[in-house]
Amino acid sequence: MKLKKFAFPTAFTILFAITVIVVGLTWIIPAGEYQRLSYNSAEPSLVVAKIDGSHEVLPATQATLNDLNVSIEINKFTDGTIKKPIAIPGTYERVAQQPKGIMDITESMVKGTIEGADVIVFILVLGGLIGVVNKTGAFNAGLTALANRTKGKEFLVVFGVTIILSIGGTSCGIEEEAVAFYPILVPIFLILGYDAIVCVGAIFLASSMGAGFSTVNPFSVVIASNASGISFIEGIGFRTIGLVIGTIGVLVYLYWYCKKIKKDPTFSYNYENAESFKQRFLSHYDPNEILEFSWRRKVILCLFVAAFPIMVWGVMEMGWWFPQMAALFLAIAIIIIFLSGLKEKTAIDGFIHGASELVGVSLIIGLARGVNLVMEQGKIADTILEFMSHMVAGMPPSLFLLAQLVVFICLGFIVPSSSGLAVLAMPIMAPLADAVGVPRYMVVSAYNWGQYIMLFLAPTGLVLATLQMLDISYNKWLKFIMPMVIFMFVLSATLLLVQVAFL
Repeated sequence: MKLKKFAFPTAFTILFAITVIVVGLTWIIPAGEYQRLSYNSAEPSLVVAKIDGSHEVLPATQATLNDLNVSIEINKFTDGTIKKPIAIPGTYERVAQQPKGIMDITESMVKGTIEGADVIVFILVLGGLIGVVNKTGAFNAGLTALANRTKGKEFLVVFGVTIILSIGGTSCGIEEEAVAFYPILVPIFLILGYDAIVCVGAIFLASSMGAGFSTVNPFSVVIASNASGISFIEGIGFRTIGLVIGTIGVLVYLYWYCKKIKKDPTFSYNYENAESFKQRFLSHYDPNEILEFSWRRKVILCLFVAAFPIMVWGVMEMGWWFPQMAALFLAIAIIIIFLSGLKEKTAIDGFIHGASELVGVSLIIGLARGVNLVMEQGKIADTILEFMSHMVAGMPPSLFLLAQLVVFICLGFIVPSSSGLAVLAMPIMAPLADAVGVPRYMVVSAYNWGQYIMLFLAPTGLVLATLQMLDISYNKWLKFIMPMVIFMFVLSATLLLVQVAFL
């Protein structure tokens, strides 16, 4: 009797299993909470959310923060730098257990999808834009022109994308926004002779490595520094060193992998899905069909490409988020429809078809948020943080920082949002550095590096959505990414120990 070959579970099944496990943990891990502090700009005042559900309104002064043992400058609240409620040190209390039940498994999935509506709409609109551009033939004509110009120097394209995405990660924290780059870059990589893994490496791995060694990223290192009561400039030298070494590490690894699959395509970790992957992303590309790269198609491609730097500018300078980014892509799609000369029905059919191809990716993002909802409603995240803060307190400096790195790797799974983890954990963890005798910026570094090590692996983050988009199973991703996870852990631990040695 022939045994069936084991098929690794899909992203949906993995998230369902994790949701079930987390629901079970709400019965085992004691429930508990910290009091939360937020700023009310309408008053203005500081508001303490008590554990019993009541609120205490206090003057928005530095003296109030000092009384609460919150080592943050008051202007960080008043100028809007810190927008989310922060945990107040020393206020953790056990609360009544709030175990979740069977119905919460599916209900959390639905509610998580509703909460992720802004990201989901952004992805669907992006898919619609791509569908419209495909209908114009601009992609086909442009890819043919690119293929003719890059023969023999294909890796230069991977090199350039890796550098750009790494800079984007370290400067403005490109994460969910990176999803927008796959539809434009994946066909290019395929034309160059690479596979799906290279696409993830040059986009997700590079942007995450850049964000992991953030220098001025406002969504991680800046908000974490502010929540720690220090300037984000502190420690920027070592973070820059980590960024340079980390990016070089990504380039070397990608070069090795690209060289291997160029020599032998069967070496590809995703070789068995290569043809279906090409059909998905190159369905409109026929190398034997030479479409004229007319001025109209050139303008359409320029408009499509221009949407991405405009998006980055909007996030960095104008405070845009997913609704504004979706509106931008929708506006570009409308302009292209009028410019293309397509019939109305043809254009709309293209938009709908393009959006439909990203429905699975959108749902994955919603289901991942459902896992976080279960932990929040079960009130176990604060308990885990309180336990870990006691675990690392009082250790020798070197061991303390290594323990902090491990702690933030674990917390990165529980709270996959960089800003969310910063306002939750840094007011608790950063003051522990004072007792140990190390600067607080080192804890900020441990936070940033640790959570992004987990980002490469955590199904509750962006990984599964990315893999779903590129038809890569999680086990194949683990095979590819584990060397880089080990590399980043060793690099991070080494930089932390070197910093201690310089004290």
